[in-house]
Amino acid sequence: MVRSLLKKYVLIIDYGVGNILSIVNALNFLGYNFIVSNKKEDIINACAYILPGVGAFAEAMNNLHQLKIINVLHEQVFINKKPILGICLGMQMLAESSEEKGFHQGLGWIKGKVVKINSKDLQVPHVGWNEIEIKKKHPLFTRTNSNPHFYFDHSYHFICESSAIAAKFAYGNKMVAAVQKDNIFGVQFHPEKSQNNGLRLYRGFFNYIKQMEKNRQC
Repeated sequence: MVRSLLKKYVLIIDYGVGNILSIVNALNFLGYNFIVSNKKEDIINACAYILPGVGAFAEAMNNLHQLKIINVLHEQVFINKKPILGICLGMQMLAESSEEKGFHQGLGWIKGKVVKINSKDLQVPHVGWNEIEIKKKHPLFTRTNSNPHFYFDHSYHFICESSAIAAKFAYGNKMVAAVQKDNIFGVQFHPEKSQNNGLRLYRGFFNYIKQMEKNRQC
């Protein structure tokens, strides 16, 4: 039996469009205590959150509205300062808005908007491995080298305030690879598909959660 590395569980938010199975496999491998749920009581009792994402922005936000969990998530993340990690579409949902197939409001937790990758010379969607340039090493990239590679699969990218940028990558132009604002984190790539670097990123995030637990902040 794998010993739990957290006193409380981390919640993978199940809202119908997330790439959950790969994340579950990665966290099982690392031995972390987590559950998959969209119930309000589980959100309230969780220590931290992972917001996965594969699919369309509008559908994802609509599903969160239908589940009626946005307000309780906002309370736990903003008032109680519990950590959250958005992955791919999950990171884009942290934005104020998206231009994907019209105009759609996001969670608005980090100032900025999601726009389509605009390149005549490069393939869209952007699929494959890319080196990233780290701007904020702690806590997500504490265990990686200076310019690690991660696996991307997306057609849209997040343009946000510079103070929230944790990492960038070049695909034609420089784009945001990761965001970090207080207890709110997001990555455009897929850690669960990024082999050892992805596992190292999860370890960095969970070590941050453990520190928050130690300080009785979550």
